[in-house]
Amino acid sequence: MGAGRADRRHRRPPAVLRRRAAHRRADVPAAAVPRRLLHRGQRRHPVRLGGARGGLQFMLIIWLQGIWLPLHGYQYEDTPLWAGIYMIPLTVGFLIAGPLAGHLSDKYGARLFAAGGLALMAVSFGGLLLLPTDFGYVWFALLILLNGLGGGLFAAPNTSLIMSAVPADARGAASGMRATFQNAGMVLSIGIFFSLMVAGLAGSLPHGLESGLTAQGVPTGTAQGIAALPPVGTLFAAFLGYNPVRELLGPNVLGQLPPGNAQTLTGREFFPQLISGPFHDGLVVVFWFAIVLSLLGAAASLVRGRPATGAPRADGTVKSAPGAPEQASRVRPRS
Repeated sequence: MGAGRADRRHRRPPAVLRRRAAHRRADVPAAAVPRRLLHRGQRRHPVRLGGARGGLQFMLIIWLQGIWLPLHGYQYEDTPLWAGIYMIPLTVGFLIAGPLAGHLSDKYGARLFAAGGLALMAVSFGGLLLLPTDFGYVWFALLILLNGLGGGLFAAPNTSLIMSAVPADARGAASGMRATFQNAGMVLSIGIFFSLMVAGLAGSLPHGLESGLTAQGVPTGTAQGIAALPPVGTLFAAFLGYNPVRELLGPNVLGQLPPGNAQTLTGREFFPQLISGPFHDGLVVVFWFAIVLSLLGAAASLVRGRPATGAPRADGTVKSAPGAPEQASRVRPRS
C-alpha cells in the first residue's frame, strides 16, 4: 500500500513544478498569425488578390517608354516622366470606382462587385491585346481607365469578403495577412509578367535585331553578338530612359559607320520599329495570362464559404472560434 502511494507521488509532479510550468506557458508570446486562420475550415475562404496590377503597370510602362513615346517624338530621356503622365487614367479609374464599390457592396453584397471588377479587368486585358503596338492614345486611355475601374470595383468588396470570412476576434491578424499577401503578389506578378515577356521576345527578337543592324552596315559579328544578348538588357535600357541601340553599339562601332546609318540607328524610330513585332508577341502571352488569372479570380469570388464564427450574441459579447479563448469584450452597438 505504501509502495502504491509512492508510485502515485512519483507519477504526479509536485505542485511547485506544475505552477512553474503554467507560468512558463503564460510567458510564451502569442503567435502573430492565429493557427485557426490556417485550419481547413478557414482555408475555404481564399485570399483573393489583385496582385497582377503590379505586373500590368510594369508592362504598360515598358510599352510606352520603349515603343510608343519614341515613335511620337519624345526623347528617351523624357520617356519615364511622360509614361507616368499617360498612365494617369488607370489611377483615375481606381479612384472613381473604389469608394463607390465600397458603398454599394455594403448595401447589395460584395461578391458580385468583386467578381464584376475582375471580369471588367479581363475585358480590358482583351482590349489591350487587340491594340497595335503603335496605337491611338484615346483607345489606350479608355482601356486602362476601364482596367482601373475594374480594380476599384474589386478592391473594397474583396477586403470585405476576406474580413467576413474570419472570426471577429482574429480580423486584425487577417488584415495583416491580406496586406502582406497583396504586396507580395504585386512584387511576384512583376517577376512573372516580365519572365513571360522575355520568353515571348526571345523567340523573334534576336533574328530581327541581327537583320536590322546588318541592314544598316553593322559588321555581322557585332550584330550577331548583340542579337545573342538576353532581351532583359534591351528592355531595361528603354525602361531607364536610355537609347538601347546607342548603348549596345557604343561609340567605336557607330564611329565606323556612315553618318546617315549611324543617325538612323540612334534615332527615335529605329529601335521602336525593330522591337514592335517581337514585343507584341510577348504582350500576347502576358495579356492572355492576365485574362485567365482575372477570370479564375472572378469565379473564386463567387464561391460561398461557411459563415465565420464570432457573431454577436444577445448579450453583446462575441463568440470566439472553436479552440480560441472566450472574447470578453462587447460589440459596440451601432448608433
